[in-house]
Amino acid sequence: MAFSPEFTVEQLRDAERRADELSDPHRQLARALQQAEGYRTYLSSLTGLLTAVFVLKGQENVTKMAGGTRWTVVALLILGFLSLITASWLSVLAVHGRPGIEILAEPGTLLRYERRRTREIWRLVEAARWLALSGVLSIAAAVIVTWTAPGA
Repeated sequence: MAFSPEFTVEQLRDAERRADELSDPHRQLARALQQAEGYRTYLSSLTGLLTAVFVLKGQENVTKMAGGTRWTVVALLILGFLSLITASWLSVLAVHGRPGIEILAEPGTLLRYERRRTREIWRLVEAARWLALSGVLSIAAAVIVTWTAPGA
């Protein structure tokens, strides 16, 4: 442990102990699962909110819009909702994993599983984040187009 005039020896030892705990595969897996749960909840509420905004604030009937505008709104909505559905599915996979996976009780196998599962959760959550952003932007764009497009 290197000496630092900024911190006491006790603070440095305590930080080293916490860093050791954080690097433990079991704790990393628990943290990754907690993060994935948060994103799953966020995606669920976001999808509901966006649906309500579109239904309440958009034009009642997109068929009254001009052809190009109508198809733009439809395409944006399809893209947005497919992105949000996929993001929600990925967040469920991150939290719950695939059914039927058998984990052997051998310590080394368990540690390798925890490390692999943690990386998998982080990848799934990252993909879900980008898909959620894509979905939000697509649906927001569709709503904006319905607000600004003249009705027929």
